[in-house]
Amino acid sequence: MKKEILKELIINNQERSFDYVFERDVDFPLSSNKIIAFIGVRRSGKTHLMYNTIRRLRKTMPIENIVYLNFEDDRIYPFNLQDLSLFLEAYYELFPNKKEEKVIFFLDEIQVVENWEKFVRRLYDTENCQIFISGSSSKLLSSEIATNLRGRTLSFEIFPLSFKEYLLFNDVKINIYSSKSKSQIINYFEKYLQYGGFPELLFGNIRFARQTLQEYIDLIIYRDLIERYKITNHYLMKYLVKYCFTNISTLFSFNKLFNDLKSQGIKLSKNTLYNYMQYLEDAYAVFSMPIYSRSVAEQSKNPKKIYSVDIGFKTAISLSPDIGHKFENIVFLQLRKITKEIFYWKSKQEIDFIYIHNEQLKLINVAYDLTNTDTLKREVNGLLEGMKKTNTSESVLINNDKNETIIKEGKKIYVIPLWKWLLKNN
Repeated sequence: MKKEILKELIINNQERSFDYVFERDVDFPLSSNKIIAFIGVRRSGKTHLMYNTIRRLRKTMPIENIVYLNFEDDRIYPFNLQDLSLFLEAYYELFPNKKEEKVIFFLDEIQVVENWEKFVRRLYDTENCQIFISGSSSKLLSSEIATNLRGRTLSFEIFPLSFKEYLLFNDVKINIYSSKSKSQIINYFEKYLQYGGFPELLFGNIRFARQTLQEYIDLIIYRDLIERYKITNHYLMKYLVKYCFTNISTLFSFNKLFNDLKSQGIKLSKNTLYNYMQYLEDAYAVFSMPIYSRSVAEQSKNPKKIYSVDIGFKTAISLSPDIGHKFENIVFLQLRKITKEIFYWKSKQEIDFIYIHNEQLKLINVAYDLTNTDTLKREVNGLLEGMKKTNTSESVLINNDKNETIIKEGKKIYVIPLWKWLLKNN
């Protein structure tokens, strides 16, 4: 019976038109001898990236040679390792002549099938095929792929829309030197700043955006965390999610949070708190950023900064606008797409971001409002101190609307509005 359902799904997906799918700014090979893995938080656009890849492939090969299946489809639930063999049988019973041809398999949300990697490895090793997989947990990117698909994969992280993608999805012409285009860009930036970049929100009623984001959070909590890790302390998990999304761009201390929870009468161990935080990072819901130091011990004993995968989650959880922290979170996400070597720096002054890209050390401070001369002085002095200690000559100060270049003590600081920096540094 399940094989017949699988056959129906295979044919239905081959008959679908994907002309409505938008392009994403993700650079990956269309043809490769590796398994291509798309990893990211739920609703970030992994499925539509697969759809777009299918649309592109249809231009060069028969539709019958392209097979797509979403493993979260309720019509095939529950799905196990043996059912994956049924899926392969179903396809070749439909198209027996394809055994001699190359077939492209798209396995969407494959992580819901326990021991899925064994099937994917067998498929890769024994069939004339190329494989695309997607998943909503970084377990796919780290332990499961590294252990079971070693040397067979290329992994690509998929985030919600960048601001540039957000503008393109809204059919906005990007010209930062045109007054008309600039006004439109800034108008859309205000919306982006409030609701973030989850693609679905662009096509729904904006009145329900906050409710939709809250449902995304519930989906992450129950499907990617509680179900996957068999979490029994639901209250603690929900509390941690709310805490992280409320306190984006701030220092996170395990000891402080542990003591706060204990003072509320909540029974837990530090290991439990640590594990739950790690689960959130595994689900790509939260990222942590350590202090800049060559000493691992120094990094481990200092608190980390926490960031959300999308600023819309801050809006969903908290009514406080907190624009400064949203600015900083957006900058982190933009940097995270190009490097994982991102740190904060603290000495006499503070620097929001020190990151390494193309083997170069770069410095960024973020301050929403620079109209106060004391604020500007503080941010500039912080960058000057950082540039001297790291032996760099340039840095960036991101803000809401000021655009200028400050040259001081032989060092250069580019002061630039966030919306413009996002479009120049996509």
